[in-house]
Amino acid sequence: MSKPQHFKYSNNIIIYPLMIMFANWLVFWYQVRIDSGIKAFGIRPQTLEGLLGIVTSPFLHGDINHIYNNSIPLFVLTVALFYFYNNIAWKVIGFGILLSGFMTWLIASSGNHIGASGLVYVLVSFIFFKGIFAKHYRLIALSLVVIFLYGSMIWYVFPIKSGMSWEGHLSGLITGLVFALIFRKQVAKPERYKWEEPDYNEDDDPFMKHFDEDGNFIEFEPEEEIESELEIESETIQAQKINYIFKKKED
Repeated sequence: MSKPQHFKYSNNIIIYPLMIMFANWLVFWYQVRIDSGIKAFGIRPQTLEGLLGIVTSPFLHGDINHIYNNSIPLFVLTVALFYFYNNIAWKVIGFGILLSGFMTWLIASSGNHIGASGLVYVLVSFIFFKGIFAKHYRLIALSLVVIFLYGSMIWYVFPIKSGMSWEGHLSGLITGLVFALIFRKQVAKPERYKWEEPDYNEDDDPFMKHFDEDGNFIEFEPEEEIESELEIESETIQAQKINYIFKKKED
């Protein structure tokens, strides 16, 4: 039985991130062209009406620079998420928006928190910690790439820049770590060779039978082939004997 193939490419790996990007830009177009007032539907901490912003805030942005700065990392990270963690990708995105948004609603002191940066921090945190916990060489490499590209974002979980929702960033970082722990078993396992299995027995390995005690290679045919050749040879001899007997009778 063949092993399931992990990290298999499909069109959805590109289509789903593009759909998320399209939804963000479509809302931004509506905000700019039709109703700029929808920016008010962000996360407003500790208010009942602000709870709606948990769902709507990732699709709202202050200006073109805001959405542009979020769009590129969001696309790159969602592509990586759907390729390497396809089975849980939508769970990470959906519950990531809800949990990080709710934490922002709880810990933020004031303001109207909008933008997809909270989700970006969820993805950066999840992909980094998940690769470390998984101990799979490809996922560890992905973690290192993410840190190389977006490691500087760690500074923005602190209140170092006015007008930026550091509470949303911190909530996303914590949410990604929590999800990496929750989904730590749902990950591709590193491929193990036969001799790495705990029940491996060297004496039963057909390849190892080709070596003697001193490590010298011995070339021989498998037992099944030898038995089949002996059967064919025996049948040939019997056929020759029968032909010989018939010839004797004819003479």
